[in-house]
Amino acid sequence: MRTRATSGRQPLIESTEHRVDQAWQLCTLRDGWLAHGLQTASSDRANAEDAVAELYRRIGQAPPAFLWADSPAAAHAIIDAENHRYSDSTANLVDEASGRIADLFRTSRNRLHRRSRRPHPTSFAQTWRHFQPPPEAAADGVELSELVWQTMWNSLRTSMVDGVVAAIRAQLLPLPTVITWFGQQDAYRVGTDDAFIQLGLTRCGADDAALLDIRSRLVQSTGWWWAFDGLCVLAERPVELFTEPIPGGVHHERRLHHDHRPAIEFADGTSTFVLHGTVVPEWVIDDPTVARIDAERNVEIRRCAIERLGWDQYLDAAGLDPVDRTDDPGNPGCVLELYSSPSQWRTSKRILLTTNGSTERDGTRRRYAIGVPGFDSALEAAGWTYGLTGADYARLGRRT
Repeated sequence: MRTRATSGRQPLIESTEHRVDQAWQLCTLRDGWLAHGLQTASSDRANAEDAVAELYRRIGQAPPAFLWADSPAAAHAIIDAENHRYSDSTANLVDEASGRIADLFRTSRNRLHRRSRRPHPTSFAQTWRHFQPPPEAAADGVELSELVWQTMWNSLRTSMVDGVVAAIRAQLLPLPTVITWFGQQDAYRVGTDDAFIQLGLTRCGADDAALLDIRSRLVQSTGWWWAFDGLCVLAERPVELFTEPIPGGVHHERRLHHDHRPAIEFADGTSTFVLHGTVVPEWVIDDPTVARIDAERNVEIRRCAIERLGWDQYLDAAGLDPVDRTDDPGNPGCVLELYSSPSQWRTSKRILLTTNGSTERDGTRRRYAIGVPGFDSALEAAGWTYGLTGADYARLGRRT
């Protein structure tokens, strides 16, 4: 996916048909960069090293030595060991190269977006999920530049950073003052800049086009990497990476998930378990028990473990008696059950156990729990989840 330089902006064509065609082009670009960000093939080491060497030449340094690691965790061990080599001298592994490369990237991106038709909207990230998919949004008159931020930056950042990067970071000890580039997961940055150029929304000079090409090659050829004076450490891409669509997403957002094995794993065995986007310890997958659940302080991990075990089984095994129990007027044939939270959870919230109004793919209807304030009435608690009183909820038609 090479970029091309443009000497100026392409003329605006305001026809709906043209706008929809551009939106479909944007979707194709998004899917291509998403595929790079989730790639599990072995790194193209020659291409990655060539791209890094060109970066060093651009900051006025000779090409560095290269060290490859099987995972970011292994790379961190290499960097830590290299730092210890310098600990008794005035030299420091963390020196000029990383900062100068960061400045090079930042300056180029700033130039690109100063020349774009619309700058990055400061509040847009808070509302972008409410927009329609790109073709429909384009037909309704949403500006193409806004669609780029939705479809490329926000969507890919959700999949790459909130998803994969967060899971990899869970495997690592922090390295203060060290700049990390995410390689393939930098697809959200590079893909956004590429889309602005491809769609004629910004002017791109020869130097910026060449630098974007280097960044693109790194996304397409390697995992995470770290630049130091005279040394570049690069990590291989994962050998396994499992994702699922994010419910309600309209821009192909993905999250890590696997029911029975690590959702991300590297060649050296470094791995992370993830359930529906939540990083969890292995016991949540293999052996969730009431004792482990009650001892867990992280609310999201605890929720995943209970859902893994099953709310009915958990509440029964924990020996909790319902505070209140009543028929669910919005879900005929089902009941609402209200429980006090176990004392180990150290919360005054209560637990409302209810049944999904819609069937799952296998024909069952999932029982799930919602944390609610300290109601004594299951009906009032259920109404609260809809912003209603218990009396109003009792008059609802069938919910879904």
